[in-house]
Amino acid sequence: MVNNIFKITLLCSVLVSGLSHAQLFRTKDRMDKLQEFDEQKFSWGFFLAGNNFDYKLVLDPKLGMNGRQNAVQSKGSYSFGAGLIGKMKLNDSFDLRLEPGLQFVQRELTFNTNPLATEADRTRNVKSTYVDVPLLLEFHGDRWYNSRPYAAGGVNYMVNLQSNQGSADDNANGTFRSTTHNFGWSVEAGLQFYFSRFKLTPGFRGTFMMNNELVKDNPNTPPYWAGAISAMHSRVFMFVLKFE
Repeated sequence: MVNNIFKITLLCSVLVSGLSHAQLFRTKDRMDKLQEFDEQKFSWGFFLAGNNFDYKLVLDPKLGMNGRQNAVQSKGSYSFGAGLIGKMKLNDSFDLRLEPGLQFVQRELTFNTNPLATEADRTRNVKSTYVDVPLLLEFHGDRWYNSRPYAAGGVNYMVNLQSNQGSADDNANGTFRSTTHNFGWSVEAGLQFYFSRFKLTPGFRGTFMMNNELVKDNPNTPPYWAGAISAMHSRVFMFVLKFE
């Protein structure tokens, strides 16, 4: 699956590169397209995203370390997401964007905290489905023919539909728990390309959770899993393709 997502992302990048080359360097008889599009107060669209989610771990200095080595490791993976776009024009340089979407995620946590643990006890495959609701303030440069650069930043509210936060089971039963409601901040940059019927925007986004997403194990559970972690925060990197 990862290889397929990589191939799709690579193909999209090649297509975007070809389209942008045509937009930027084919000067003969070229006309500005969608000249009135950005004058609209409100506009709509959708996006597709390739993402990589990982955890930034803060380990317990006693339970989470083997000497100078981290006893808990996080491994991210590549996946995908999609969502909608709502834009409100503020002025000629700034737009306000709301881009709610679904992000499908899988991460792997490895716990080398118990030398007698089986392979099943050492590994937790953490699957998540996030409802991601970023609110972004976008600044864009001047339009050059049928393209213009942009940068954006803002805040995120992310709901993990597979958090297991309310589950009575914990790692003693093979269930890793995290928080359902999460808050973070995002930055994004890319290029906007104008075509006859739509605007295409490839961009890169980074999202960083601010709250501690860890839910501790039950009091009678050995501290081999959540007890070895003091805090964990999701880090997200996305390649997005927006269609408006």
